[in-house]
Amino acid sequence: MISKFLSKLKSILFKSAVTSETPLKKEKKAAKSAKTKTKTKTKTKTKAVNSKKNIETLTTLPGVGAKGAKALYEAGFKTTKAVIAADEKDLLAVSGVGINLVKKLKKLK
Repeated sequence: MISKFLSKLKSILFKSAVTSETPLKKEKKAAKSAKTKTKTKTKTKTKAVNSKKNIETLTTLPGVGAKGAKALYEAGFKTTKAVIAADEKDLLAVSGVGINLVKKLKKLK
């Protein structure tokens, strides 16, 4: 009984997968997929540019260099305000951030 059900299910699934498409429909699908690919590429580039800008902004904090800014950004601190407002424990959890840096940042409050 189960084998009959499975065979019917397979036949239904494979029939729906092999639908007849006209060449015009295939061209439209290809055009849509090409548009989608270009949109995702531009979004990825924009995100990369924004992350670089945010990392550069984090280097304006006293005692934060390029490596520290990148570590803070990857830990979820995207802005200088977020770093300054963060809890000491959260900042110390980031690799490359020590107690002296946390003290410098807390003086900014």
